Amino acid sequence: MFALDPAFVATSHQLLELPLCQARLQDDARYGWVVLIPRVAAARELEDLSPADQGRLMAEILAAGRAVRAIGAALGRPVEKLNIGALGNVTPQLHVHVVGRRADDPAWPGPVWGHSAGLAYEPAALALATQAATGALRSL
Repeated sequence: MFALDPAFVATSHQLLELPLCQARLQDDARYGWVVLIPRVAAARELEDLSPADQGRLMAEILAAGRAVRAIGAALGRPVEKLNIGALGNVTPQLHVHVVGRRADDPAWPGPVWGHSAGLAYEPAALALATQAATGALRSL
């Protein structure tokens, strides 16, 4: 049975349940950032997904990229580059990060992971980001 690792609850906000993944907004207002967690019990690696689910994950990653771009547009920080990663070194449950990057973001040009502590969304910005992301994800 699928169970969400509590680390995701502590660091992100639920957006939508997609056909394969739970989509969550990472609580770091410096970046448009969606995390996709496949609802597959005990999945740790991409190879733990069936071939059909691997294809579905790719479709959901592309949708998350559109959502991240929508977040950037809604917050007046258009995305210049998408970073996509499935690291799992800290939280081993299979998940994929889709992060919007800009040349003026604090971690540019390096990775966002481990760069610095996150900056929580203010309520108004969180509402805008959530609305933009869910609108884009519903088009899946």
